[in-house]
Amino acid sequence: MMRARGPSSLLSTALLLTAGLACGRRTEAPLRQDSAAAATRDSLVATAPGGVEVWFTLARNGSAPDGSSCVDRALEIRRDAHRIPVPLLYTGATPRLVNDSTMRARLSDHCRPGDAYLVDLRTGRPVRERQ
Repeated sequence: MMRARGPSSLLSTALLLTAGLACGRRTEAPLRQDSAAAATRDSLVATAPGGVEVWFTLARNGSAPDGSSCVDRALEIRRDAHRIPVPLLYTGATPRLVNDSTMRARLSDHCRPGDAYLVDLRTGRPVRERQ
């Protein structure tokens, strides 16, 4: 027999989950094109010298003109306690380090790769790469 949970029990569970996140516990999950739910967890995708980490954070579902779907991810640069979101750059592919201060990420638009951007790992500022 299953027991119904009351509002106070749900609140307690939510508080415990929030406390666990505040303590820095994270579960890494791979980027998966077939499940937006799995992609909503932050996941480490690259590291650079000096303790720099690049993480996938936010997720959005996309649809290609042929009806296929994908999951695009936002990027965040982390160093110690600092978190720098990369503005307006959702990507469907893992970014690549160019050197110790720059990464390359390809913009994704309707499940198709778009322009490549060079992202400064100190500021998070993306600049379209000239080809």
